Amino acid sequence: MPPEWPVIRVFGENSRGVGRLTDRPDFALVGILRIPEIQTSPWRSLSKRVALAAGLLLLATVVVYIGRDGYRDASGDPLSFLDCAYYSTVSLSTTGYGDITPLTPSARLANILIITPLRVLFLIVLVGTTLGVLTERSRQAFKIQRWRHTVRNHTVVVGYGTKGRTAIDAMLGDGVQPADIVVVDTDPGMLERAANSGLVTVHGSATQSDVLRLAGVQHASSVVVAANRDDTAVLVTLTARELNPKAKIVASIREAENTHLLRQSGADSVVVSSETAGRLLGIATTTPSVVEMIEDLLTPEAGFAIAEREVEPEEIGGSPRHLRDIVLGVVRSGELIRVGEAEVDALESADKLLYLRRVQS
Repeated sequence: MPPEWPVIRVFGENSRGVGRLTDRPDFALVGILRIPEIQTSPWRSLSKRVALAAGLLLLATVVVYIGRDGYRDASGDPLSFLDCAYYSTVSLSTTGYGDITPLTPSARLANILIITPLRVLFLIVLVGTTLGVLTERSRQAFKIQRWRHTVRNHTVVVGYGTKGRTAIDAMLGDGVQPADIVVVDTDPGMLERAANSGLVTVHGSATQSDVLRLAGVQHASSVVVAANRDDTAVLVTLTARELNPKAKIVASIREAENTHLLRQSGADSVVVSSETAGRLLGIATTTPSVVEMIEDLLTPEAGFAIAEREVEPEEIGGSPRHLRDIVLGVVRSGELIRVGEAEVDALESADKLLYLRRVQS
């Protein structure tokens, strides 16, 4: 991590128990925690601004027309609706030629209480682009505050490299909403890509408990650890398990010899990326169709996919080998038992079935 990043100073303060991220006000988290924006067309945004400005102008015209007897024209003629529209236009734009002026106390009071606030709103609409930049930080702070109070049962993905992006693509393919995924990374470029995909992002090192708290790990239903280094994966897993004893933690490592460290740190599932890829490479030299089938099973958009479902009432007591679905295994009390084992010849009501599901392309 480059030493010039402000997050380093935050971690230094946190080690002394001062300046915790979760204790900071929401506006101080802008730039660290990012909530994706809803993208709209520039023409649509411009049309809304023009319509709002026209509405403010019409409202001011109606107010002046209702109290037109309290205004004086330079020529002494009574005010028409067009004169009221003219006065509202020059008044809201702060031009103020002075040829039409409020004369009575009621007309002047209406200018103070109604016309002046409308003038301010009108100017805000006219210079909305500039003010939008100035108010961006406040809007982000409000969105962060609202998100932190509502985020629950989401998935935290640590690392937005190749493994992290692929994991997210698989989750999105299974129907998970982008708003239910939070990405934690130290690379601003990666976080920008994640934000462009509609994901909530947190800038910081996931080895720090404060950063994971900011990502809502304590309220998450699952955590995906896709770090580039095994030692980082172990530390992130240990920290996440300490913050959330009930979350499902899935971690990826490069070397199989570190699997037991991930298990001891609290990982529910461990994927050895290098050895898995090596096995597929070896199999592909003799039976490439096997690799093609495995790729098909790992792609949820088409072909076959491995899915999980509850045991139906009429299936209780029967054998998984006699069902209409091709069952690969039975999950009983959180433990996977492969089909063919004697203990799953009679299905129980609390069992879950892992089966092959055909996906329409």
